[in-house]
Amino acid sequence: MERMRPRKQAIVVGTGAGGAAAAQELQRAFAVTILEAGKAFRPFGWNPGLIEKLKKTGLFLDEREIQLLFPAMRIHKTAERMILVNGIGLGGTTTLATGNGIRCDGALKALGIDLTPEFAALEREIPISTAHQNSWRPATRRLFDICSEMGLDPTPLPKMGVYSQCFHCGRCVFGCPHGVKWDSRRLLAAAIEKGAELKTGCRVERVVIEKGQAVGVQYRRGWRRETRQADLVVLAAGGLGTPVILENSGIACEPRLFVDPVLCVAGRWPGALQNKEIEMPFVVQRPGYILSPYFDYLSFFFNRSWRYPAKDTLAMMIKLADSEEGAVSAAGIDKRLTTQDRARLQEGVQLCREMLQRFGVAEAEIILGTLNAGHPGGMLPLTADAAATLHPSRLPQNLYVADATLFPRSLGNPPILTIMALARRVSAQCLAQQAGPV
Repeated sequence: MERMRPRKQAIVVGTGAGGAAAAQELQRAFAVTILEAGKAFRPFGWNPGLIEKLKKTGLFLDEREIQLLFPAMRIHKTAERMILVNGIGLGGTTTLATGNGIRCDGALKALGIDLTPEFAALEREIPISTAHQNSWRPATRRLFDICSEMGLDPTPLPKMGVYSQCFHCGRCVFGCPHGVKWDSRRLLAAAIEKGAELKTGCRVERVVIEKGQAVGVQYRRGWRRETRQADLVVLAAGGLGTPVILENSGIACEPRLFVDPVLCVAGRWPGALQNKEIEMPFVVQRPGYILSPYFDYLSFFFNRSWRYPAKDTLAMMIKLADSEEGAVSAAGIDKRLTTQDRARLQEGVQLCREMLQRFGVAEAEIILGTLNAGHPGGMLPLTADAAATLHPSRLPQNLYVADATLFPRSLGNPPILTIMALARRVSAQCLAQQAGPV
């Protein structure tokens, strides 16, 4: 009887949108090991009302303190005091995102990359709909109407999950405690069911490269440094993690970091109850930025100007498609807003002020939030030359990237669905080029 040949070994680094999507696909032909720096994800367990009371004590001085209460949320600060947020743990940042499922592939299409088949497959697998608009609170409906009156063409945002079961707890960005919001742990479960091995608490430091080929990865697990061998390595550690791993591996990236900065404009409106609403229920698309209702917990907890009770705070978010100028390395993060970024941000602020004033908020009670960001990418951007293979030439033949690091520019929109579609296309390339005989 002929013995079955062992399957080739693949390592996928990261369990967010890109890593989970890649692992699920690669498990069809490879023996996949998934390495995650964090642990199992647990939703934020504190009662937000208690946190609001603690805020009044003045103990919350620095946004990084949130990590003490919620270890799955990591905070970085730039020289300009922009707050960068990312998730660590199973599911990556998808567990902290607002569950939006939209196609944002214009920059990829411009390179000749059409992800329509991947989008279609994901949309068949993941429940995505705008049915949540049937349960919007009055404040959200009024904001939507105001945007329409201003000629801004607002559209409900498709959400990933079964939002007909939403409890309106307002905890979308702290991990849905009711399992309504979809996150990439669903894809991980599918990969593991097919045989993939998951190892948590493994912080990958570098790819081990010998004779121009990736032969494995080196990672820290607790106090120990370990090495794991592989025939294929796929990096999906996110826009802040993947570039550092590449740098440590002797592979240079480009100083083209984008982060999608967010600034909220808020005001006092008694009984707004936006803190009990679905985050980002609809969107207004503008050149270079988007607008959407959003209760910003970081600003509410740590920005002293956000003094109104949570239930009486009404806010609109500006999310920039910022300029691709910046870098992340082992030494830290260098990211600053350009003159164009600031001009677009100011334009958005004025529009949000007008919306709130039309709503009835007094001009004297309108406040700004803390500048923060959570969609980093762009430091190994795809070019027309790599469009067919999705494999930048500076990478070894058997080393791939499957996250927002590949995006040629900021989407300025929720990126999760696009990252997953791109990761699936990357995986297809891996299967085609790497899954030959052992």
